Amino acid sequence: MHIPVLKNEVIEYLEPKENENFIDCTIGAGGHTLAILEKNQPKGKVLGIEIDPEMYENLRKNFFERLILVQGSYIDIKKIAEQNKFAPNGILFDLGMSSWHIEKSGRGFSFMRDEPLDMRYSMETSLRAEEIVNKWSEQEIEKNLREYGGEKFSKRIASNIILARKKEHIKTTAQLKNIIIKAIPAKFRHSRIHCATRSFQALRIAVNDELNNLKNALEQAIDILEPCGRIVIISFHSGEDKIVKNFFKEKAKQNLMKILTKKPIKADEQEIKINPRSRSALLRAAMIS
Repeated sequence: MHIPVLKNEVIEYLEPKENENFIDCTIGAGGHTLAILEKNQPKGKVLGIEIDPEMYENLRKNFFERLILVQGSYIDIKKIAEQNKFAPNGILFDLGMSSWHIEKSGRGFSFMRDEPLDMRYSMETSLRAEEIVNKWSEQEIEKNLREYGGEKFSKRIASNIILARKKEHIKTTAQLKNIIIKAIPAKFRHSRIHCATRSFQALRIAVNDELNNLKNALEQAIDILEPCGRIVIISFHSGEDKIVKNFFKEKAKQNLMKILTKKPIKADEQEIKINPRSRSALLRAAMIS
């Protein structure tokens, strides 16, 4: 079992009570779901949605009492809830990439392993990272790295990618990592965050259309929440957090939601030591008015 990020804070802000029902939109390995199921006994249920077919199969093999497991995307959260006649008292979005994707998927989510440049969560997605770096224009690649990765050397990296692909097709994470490293000025290559991190993040977000999917899913989520229902969102990217922040503010102005977190909740030092991945996690929560 992986270590669920901000587990205690998720439970604090979801406030699961006995016999209440919840949706875990990104169930992954089930860490958050297990914590919820411990609190909503004896008859409360969790509807777990997992986009990745391999992760879905892994979870399906492990029986979770009171879990309804669905393979699909949270972009269809309203449809999935209606099909299962499920009215949630709370909804959780953990937008972080799971450690399974990095360590076991073999789809090129990390530059720490030499793998094909895929980065798809679902095989139904047609766009792959390999297509972006080999077919997109220099301007399109630069914009992607800048907007989705916050990469200040986006122009240099995009230019290097264009030059490199003229010599050979870029198809592996190792190739791309080396191209990125060469584009970064030497004095910026050894910071706390690896210099290829932001570019890989930007490509993953583009491949899976993550920001647009989040916007659409949030609108659906408040439509299906029960009165006084709560929504908790953990993001790992400033673009995601900005979408959530603005969405909550807009709905609060319309008196549709009450914001429960004035500022994003972050992991404390103890959790970061145990789970370094939690360092960049930002949790926001709100409740239906």
